[in-house]
Amino acid sequence: MSINIINIDKELCTGCRRCAEVCPVNAIEGEDGKPQVINSDRCVVCGQCVQMCNVYASSFEEDIEPRNKKLEQRGVLESVREPLFAAYNVGQAKLVKEALSNPKLHKLVQCAPAVRVALAEEFGMPLGTLTPGKMAAALRRLNFDKVYDTNFAADLTIMEEGSELIQRVTEGKNLPMFTSCCPAWVKFAEQEYPELLNHLSSCKSPQQMGGVLFKTYGAKIDDIDPAKIFSVAIMPCTCKQFECDRPEMNDSGYKDVDVVLTTRELAQLIKDMGIDFNNLPDEEFDSALGNYSGAGTIFGVTGGVMEAALRTGYELITKEAIPNIDLEFVRGGNGVRKATVEVGSLELKVAVVSGLKNVVPLLEDVKKGKCDFHFIEVMTCPEGCISGGGQPKLLLEEHREIAYKQRKASTYNHDSKLEIRKSHENPDIIKLYDEFLGEPLGHQSHHLLHTKYTSRKE
Repeated sequence: MSINIINIDKELCTGCRRCAEVCPVNAIEGEDGKPQVINSDRCVVCGQCVQMCNVYASSFEEDIEPRNKKLEQRGVLESVREPLFAAYNVGQAKLVKEALSNPKLHKLVQCAPAVRVALAEEFGMPLGTLTPGKMAAALRRLNFDKVYDTNFAADLTIMEEGSELIQRVTEGKNLPMFTSCCPAWVKFAEQEYPELLNHLSSCKSPQQMGGVLFKTYGAKIDDIDPAKIFSVAIMPCTCKQFECDRPEMNDSGYKDVDVVLTTRELAQLIKDMGIDFNNLPDEEFDSALGNYSGAGTIFGVTGGVMEAALRTGYELITKEAIPNIDLEFVRGGNGVRKATVEVGSLELKVAVVSGLKNVVPLLEDVKKGKCDFHFIEVMTCPEGCISGGGQPKLLLEEHREIAYKQRKASTYNHDSKLEIRKSHENPDIIKLYDEFLGEPLGHQSHHLLHTKYTSRKE
């Protein structure tokens, strides 16, 4: 597994240490005014340093390594004309481009909810423009055989995670339960708090649940040999490549997700192939692994996993409709939000954490036996996935604030307009359990959709 997904180019770094200021785990080391170094043992691959870095190579500099060499080292397409910044993540666009031209492969792609509210920014559209239809159309023109949606897998995650929470609360074991869909947070827990790993949900992330389904259930539906499937995930997160490379992510019998592209890389690939994104018609995702609820789409914002889980958990426990589907008390930004939710006779205590440094006090309380929460959502990035390290770069602070606000607004607006807004009411999720999985937390679900964690503490 690569530990060099995130890097700092010593030839370009000026030592301004803006990257160090945003690093949630103090993994960036060095003196002011001198090139910085990333401590790979501490790095959680979140890419916030990549987002923040605004030092780039000038085309007039002749005493540094040639641009084409740097492009190759970074895995960047030769057609890219954007500046090369000091902090960067190693990309996979060249590998994906090659695979897309291979007629022997069956190419599948899934897209995370946060991608569709940011991708259009790379094509000059206003910050936060929502373009799921154009994104699906662009992916087909890139030569993907099936265009699926990670939102579907987010609905599936809620079915498994909600059921797991109910089981833990009923049994009074391993509480609080922490969410497990943010790979940078999982890596941090493995590195710094391995003694608390039993408090993490055993659910794989939506990306990995989607990946394992594409090569099992999806392959069966499409009558495709899973050995010929090349599965790509489009994510707002630089750590998702780390996650898909984890050796345990192969329950389909193959590597469940073959490769991850960030939002920025997808935009570069679309431009490289000469696709006119702005004038594409809207197209739908492929069924049955592309239909999703509003609960699935709000996974991209901090508090979204919690809200989706509460919408379903309330109804699974009480057998009654939730009184108010818009749970605004868990919505917000960087920091910690706490609430007590009445679910029938149960007073469910929940917390939402965005920004990794904010979770440390809660973890220390868990170690001391002083934490009385039942369920805690954790997102490494300050506003959740919409502010991920793989999203379009925002060089001006005022643009950053506007972009986050608009991306969140587009996400919640999309949720509000969908006919189905609860994961357990997604008919294709119901069909999936009827035809293939059986029941949440059942034998098949446990084998394919759940995982274990590894202590990384030295």
